[in-house]
Amino acid sequence: MSWNPALDPSCPTGDAGDAIDTLIIPRARDLGGFEVRRALPAPKRQMVGPFIFFDQMGPAEFLPTKGLDVRPHPHIGLATISYLYRGRMHHRDSLGTDKWIEPGAVNWMVAGHGITHSERTDDATQTDPMPFFGIQTWVALPKDHEDKAAAFVHAPKEALPLMEGEGKTVRLILGTAYGETAPVKTASEMFYADAVLEPGASIPLPDDHEDRGVYVVSGSVALAGQTHEAGQMMVFRPGDRLSLKAGPKGARLMLLGGATLEGPRYIWWNFVASSKERIEDAKEAWRAGDWQNGRFSLPTGDAAEFIPLPDR
Repeated sequence: MSWNPALDPSCPTGDAGDAIDTLIIPRARDLGGFEVRRALPAPKRQMVGPFIFFDQMGPAEFLPTKGLDVRPHPHIGLATISYLYRGRMHHRDSLGTDKWIEPGAVNWMVAGHGITHSERTDDATQTDPMPFFGIQTWVALPKDHEDKAAAFVHAPKEALPLMEGEGKTVRLILGTAYGETAPVKTASEMFYADAVLEPGASIPLPDDHEDRGVYVVSGSVALAGQTHEAGQMMVFRPGDRLSLKAGPKGARLMLLGGATLEGPRYIWWNFVASSKERIEDAKEAWRAGDWQNGRFSLPTGDAAEFIPLPDR
């Protein structure tokens, strides 16, 4: 499709530097040759819209049989999406889903009252080193969706709205932005997009969402004379019209945000909830390990092991 006129970068920036509410420098963790940079939650910012967890995974190169090996574990109160730029990841869950997550596709797992899943790079046919790079996010669910049944939705790369022109390409992953709507239904109003900018290209942020943030995946962007490099997240004040300009090497950005939820969320391990009591109930259910009749069951085809409840 041709470039949407709503993405015209001529909107004024004015005193846009003051529009940054929070600048987040993610903390990095080395998981044994595999680095993860966590931008959300941050000390000064728990969420951007409903987005409560944001991890950059890699870039890395996995040797055969030496990649991801995340055993079955539980979630409540959130929806997850692992959006890959390179590589692939094997997802199995307690709904019976058995799906390879591949670059550009949407795999939307809604935990609701409870789901269990595993994430591995266990392709027996993989004989060459595999590059791996992507972003994993959690979206907190509204209170009236916390106790709903779990669900899983897949949308291929080709089904996502793609907007191109004027030196930029934007793929809308979730929600609504720039006059387009992504195919996967979400529980609350949001936007999540993958934007690639050529050197010097500009892109405005959607101005019809309450909360808005930008994570610089690669390259750099300038705003009001300030340059922001890869590995930084900017969270902006509501309502300001803003435009970001790519640096001399271009930029790849993740744009995210949406309506804020009814209140803060509690996070413990893999659980997100609007109350501590919901967290405690989930902890007891996982500790009990009643996979046949309890709240949680193990993934179909991957039930030989699981991650025990942490002591903390």
